[in-house]
Amino acid sequence: MLRSARINEIRRQPILMQLPLSPDPRQSFIVLEGSRRTFAEVNHSASAACAVILRHTPLEPGDRVAILMETPAPFIHSLLALMRMRVVSAPLNTRLTASELAWQINNVDCRLVICEAETRALAGQLGVDLLEMGALDQAEPASQFGDFGMMNLDDDFAIIHTSGTGGRPKAAILTYGNVYQSAVASALKLDTRRSEQWLCVLPLYHVGGLSIVFRSLNYGTAIEVVAPGPFDVDAVNRILSEHPITLVSLVPTMLQRLLDAKTKPWNPHLRLILLGGAAPSPELVARCIAEGLPIATTYGLTEASSQVATAMPDLVYRKPGTVGKPLMVTQVRIRGENGEETAAGVPGEILVKGGTVMRAYYGEPAATAAALRDGWLHTGDIGYQDEDGDLFILQRREDLIVSGGENIYPAEVEAALRRHPAVAEAVVIGLPDAEWGQRVAAALQLAPGAIASAEEIESHARAHLAAYKIPRRFAFVDALPRTASGKIQRRKLRQLFDDTIPRRP
Repeated sequence: MLRSARINEIRRQPILMQLPLSPDPRQSFIVLEGSRRTFAEVNHSASAACAVILRHTPLEPGDRVAILMETPAPFIHSLLALMRMRVVSAPLNTRLTASELAWQINNVDCRLVICEAETRALAGQLGVDLLEMGALDQAEPASQFGDFGMMNLDDDFAIIHTSGTGGRPKAAILTYGNVYQSAVASALKLDTRRSEQWLCVLPLYHVGGLSIVFRSLNYGTAIEVVAPGPFDVDAVNRILSEHPITLVSLVPTMLQRLLDAKTKPWNPHLRLILLGGAAPSPELVARCIAEGLPIATTYGLTEASSQVATAMPDLVYRKPGTVGKPLMVTQVRIRGENGEETAAGVPGEILVKGGTVMRAYYGEPAATAAALRDGWLHTGDIGYQDEDGDLFILQRREDLIVSGGENIYPAEVEAALRRHPAVAEAVVIGLPDAEWGQRVAAALQLAPGAIASAEEIESHARAHLAAYKIPRRFAFVDALPRTASGKIQRRKLRQLFDDTIPRRP
């Protein structure tokens, strides 16, 4: 009854809302390496950040500003500052190359890039005005933006780039209404309490990390963040063992590595491991069940503000492989090739509807119309629902490679490989990998008379692609397998990467 009443309250929510909803100013908000910053302290830093930003560049509501930062506290201060000025944030993946970032910035017409000392050199290559945001202490004067004031649920909150079937990222526009309803529905599903301390190891520029910030802002929970840099297995294991973490979000690769390296039990307060980003292997789920770990498998996507469906631990134990039912305020349907609703157990495309679904793709009306039809988001993902309505994911978007929780579209990698003068054709696929979920592999057809080594092609790729997108296996062929209509037969290409076949010409 309480949950139903809360959902009815959400549906009656007026257009305007007050943010944050309930944090205690004295409560810890950001925890990093033993230091704690309260909501009041972070609020002051966000207000001060507004003054710093406006001294540098006058901004108007609706302007778009990119954030290129790895350090959690300055990132959060900048995000909150833009929110209270009603400026739209465009978080940038710091692992991308300058050319990839420049394309994204131009794609959404950013007026400014907020960076830090560690990313200033990269930001300086993007051709847009930049502002280096340093540490903000309590001595920094506040601005007239001392609080959030009233937020319009229909206002745009952030623009987050996500991969598209054509290889170019698409810019999903998320509104305040999207992320607010997602935060409320997630809290109801996970039974979030104000005493929670959520360990955030996901990058804040991803919707997974960004959603944790928004949830904590609304519900007054603490976020423990880790120092920037590569995923530190030993450090995260130490935090899970020694700190009072109650919730943690991980991708399967992270969880696998943590379990392999764990030397001490995790703290007894840990009540939920939210596992998403890619489908966990049956072996990993079985291991978690055997060790009694409280894993909650989840399905989500950027276009739906992160979570769509989540299976809590008791369901995961009973039905390994399911991601459960959709969150409240979200609907899921499975559609066949002809648009018909499929029967229980019959696979089809996953469609999502509800207040968490994005407003549009920025600047792409045709792509928006293709994705949002009759009020439903057509995800392109394949799955089915069983007789109980629990969702099972069979395949992410067609041809999508998910490696270590990162989405990689082959078309983008193929385009970069074809820039090499010796490469006539390139086809990229994902190979199963026990640690990363999938590894990127490339089949190459060289131009007549051309000679190139795998090492040379890999070096070329590093100049154009983020490290996680670079192929780790190469196969050189005289001709690529095609259907009668000329389409590449990707399944046949997997045979090229059998260990009995040489990796290089």
